[in-house]
Amino acid sequence: MLLQSRGRMSAFALARSLEVSVRTVYRDVDSLSAAGVPVYGDRGRSGGYQLRAGWRTQLTGLTSGEARALLMTGLPGPAKALGLGEAAASAHLKLLAALPADWRSDAERVGARFHLDPVDWFRGTAPTDHLRVVAEGVWGERRLRLRYESWTAVSDRVVDPLGLVLKGGTWYLVARHRREPRTYRVAAIESALLLDESFVRPATFDLAAFWGESTRRFEQGVYRDFATLRVSPAGLSRLRGFSPIVAQAADRTAGRPDRRGWRQVTVPIESVEHSAREMLRLGDEAVVLEPAALREALRTTAQQMVAAYEGAPRADPQRRATRPAVRRAQEP
Repeated sequence: MLLQSRGRMSAFALARSLEVSVRTVYRDVDSLSAAGVPVYGDRGRSGGYQLRAGWRTQLTGLTSGEARALLMTGLPGPAKALGLGEAAASAHLKLLAALPADWRSDAERVGARFHLDPVDWFRGTAPTDHLRVVAEGVWGERRLRLRYESWTAVSDRVVDPLGLVLKGGTWYLVARHRREPRTYRVAAIESALLLDESFVRPATFDLAAFWGESTRRFEQGVYRDFATLRVSPAGLSRLRGFSPIVAQAADRTAGRPDRRGWRQVTVPIESVEHSAREMLRLGDEAVVLEPAALREALRTTAQQMVAAYEGAPRADPQRRATRPAVRRAQEP
């Protein structure tokens, strides 16, 4: 089925796709040939295995697990945002109709028992006003004229849309601008115009690989310095909730606990200003040792908070004392 869907493939590519050894691929090709499947191979750098032109296998029946997996992809959400809600519902019905009767009721339970919510807590879905236009450009390999609001300015640019990524409930466009792939947040697109100009998609471009590498570079690039802290067991637990990179660094560098269970850890930080705000989440369960600028920023903030609370108006004692009585009087 790989050869049928992708055409010629080398033994190495087949082995990688099937997660087996190249030797296993050689044995399987011999077995297919012995079973009457017209597969043949060509030697050389551009060689590989392929099926005889026009031949197709009929061994396409889905297993129960495969059917459930496909129905999971048809749950409401991204398809609707892309304007494919009706198509997804239609495909869902056709897939159910094609299943054996004894599998159909099992598969129908997927939508009733599983719900995917990609948006994080306390966040709304980012606006996707231009998502469908952008998606049309991606599908049709047509250039887009964007008016985009970046962190620094609003600019107009013509891009080659290469792919769309949904991460944490937010859509991102990966597009080529001035020969280099770049990432654009769809919610930051102020206007999108689909042009009549087509473009040639790079044959070697891998969307998943590009996204994985670019997100890794971004996450690593955000952190520009390091901070050394002493943390209590509770402080270490809170520190693990900062970000995966900070959590991994804290666990990796954690020293041996002292008698009270406090440890010394070293974690990456973005900047002194940003870290001073973040470290307040640790309260008195952590003490920053280095850098000195971060210690000073936390000390200054703490002094300002104490001064603010010392000068804050206090509640009227008489009013506070009467509150429970009033509350009791209102209770049935």
